Amino acid sequence: MSTPKVPAVKFLSKDNITRIVKDAKHLLSDTGVFVENEEALRLLLEAGAKFDACKSRIRIPEELIESSLASCPRRVQLFDRQGELAMDLSGNNTHFDPGSAALKIFDFEKGTNRSPTVDDLVSFARLTDYLGNIKAQSTALVPSDVPHSMADRLRLYVALSCCVKPVVTGTFVKESFVIMKEMLVAIRGSEAALRKKPLAIFDACPSPPLKWSDLTCQSLLDCSRAGIPAELVSMPLSGATSPVTLAGSLVQHTAENLSGIVIHQLACSGSPIIYGGSPAFFDMRKGTTPMGAIETMMIDSAYSQIGKSFGVPTHAYMGLSDSGAVDYQAGLESGLGALVAVLSGVNVVSGVGMMEFENCQSTEKLFLDNDICGMAYRLKKGILVNDETLAREVFREAIPSGSFLNSKHTLKWFRKEAYFPSEGIDRSAETKARPTLAFERAAREVKKILDSHSVPPLPDDVRSRLEEIAEKDLSAHGVQKRWKL
Repeated sequence: MSTPKVPAVKFLSKDNITRIVKDAKHLLSDTGVFVENEEALRLLLEAGAKFDACKSRIRIPEELIESSLASCPRRVQLFDRQGELAMDLSGNNTHFDPGSAALKIFDFEKGTNRSPTVDDLVSFARLTDYLGNIKAQSTALVPSDVPHSMADRLRLYVALSCCVKPVVTGTFVKESFVIMKEMLVAIRGSEAALRKKPLAIFDACPSPPLKWSDLTCQSLLDCSRAGIPAELVSMPLSGATSPVTLAGSLVQHTAENLSGIVIHQLACSGSPIIYGGSPAFFDMRKGTTPMGAIETMMIDSAYSQIGKSFGVPTHAYMGLSDSGAVDYQAGLESGLGALVAVLSGVNVVSGVGMMEFENCQSTEKLFLDNDICGMAYRLKKGILVNDETLAREVFREAIPSGSFLNSKHTLKWFRKEAYFPSEGIDRSAETKARPTLAFERAAREVKKILDSHSVPPLPDDVRSRLEEIAEKDLSAHGVQKRWKL
C-alpha cells in the first residue's frame, strides 16, 4: 500500500540554517551569555567556557556547543499516568497541549475574565482529560486562592489527580522542584521508573537577550540530573528584545537555546531536552506581543527547522490567539497557528485554549481548539492514493444508480477519510432565526462533559501518597484544602 505524501512548510533553506547557526555560535563565543546561577557558572568554566569580567558574561566556545548537541537524545517519549506511551517526540510527530501559567480565565456565565481558582484548575484538567486531540495537559492556570510561593506545586498536584495525560509544567521558585519531583515519583513508584517513563516536561525560559536567571538555570540542572525532560522556551521579541528582522531574531533564539543545551548537558550528559520557544513579533503600534501574528508563526516554524537540523525534539507556542474573546479572530489565529505547527512538524505545540497574549485560558476555546487540532491532524495525514481509494470498481457499481451512499466502499472508508468534529462545529442545514454562536455551543458541551466525565482514579496507595505530599506543603503555608479533586 502506498503512503500519502505528507504536506510540509519550510521557510529556511539548508544554507539559511547554516548561516543562522554559524552566527548564533559566533554570538555565544564572542558576546557570550549572562548566567546568574553559580553552579551553572562553575560547570561552564570547568568545561572550557571563558568569563568576560568586563561584561559579566560567559563566552561559550563552539566545540563545547557541538559536544553538548552530540549528547542530546534524538527522541523523547512521554508516558501517561498509567505508564502508557502518550507522546513520541521524534521526526515530525505533533502533539498539542494547553498553554501554561495563564493568570486569567474567561468566565462564560459572567461574560468577562477573572482570576482563576483551584476549582477552575480542576475543571480545566478534567476537560483536557476528555478531549482526544489534545495529547498532553499543562499546569494551565495560576490559582489566585493559594500563596504564589507554592502555586507551582499545587498546580502539579491537581494535574496529576484530575487528568491521566502527561503534563507540561515548571517551577516558580527553586525549592519547588524537589516537591514536584516527589509527586511524580509517587505516581511512578520510584525515581528509576520515572526516569524510564517520564510523566512531565519542565519549561525553562531564558530572559532575552541572552540571559539565564538563577531559577531557570536551576530548573535545567535539576531536570537534567533527574532525567525529566526539560523544554527550552526562548522568547525573543522582534524589535524590542531582539533584532526586528526575523533572521536576526532567529540568530538570538538559536544562541539562547544552544546556551541552555550546554548548561543542561553539562549537568548530566544524555538527559532529554526539547528545543522550543515562545517568541513574538513585537507590535510597535500597540506595544503588545502578538502570538497570533503571522510573523510570529514564521519564526516558530523556522526555529523548528533549526532544532530539527540539530536532531532534537522541538516545541512552540502556537494554536493560540491574542483576542480577548472566543470570536472570529480567535478562530483565525488559532487555526492558522495549528496548521503551520503540524505542517512544520513541531513535536510539542503549546497554546490551545489560550487568549490575550498567553494571559488567559478559556474552557470554551479549549473545546473548540480540540476540533482545530483534529482537523490539523487530518490535513497532515494527506491523501492516500491506491487501487482501493481510486475506487475503480465502485464507479461501475454506483454510477448506474446515481448514488454512492449505499456502497460498501462508502461504509468502509467514510470514517477513515474524514474527521468529524464535535457539536461545537455547526454543519447542520437547518434554517434558524438566530443561529447559536460556536462559543455558546462550546459552553453547552463543556458543561455536559464536566457533569458526566469521570477521570480514571489513582490507585489508593498512590492517591494517599500524593495527598500526603500536597497536604504537608499546604499546611506549611497555612492553607487548608477546601476543594474536591
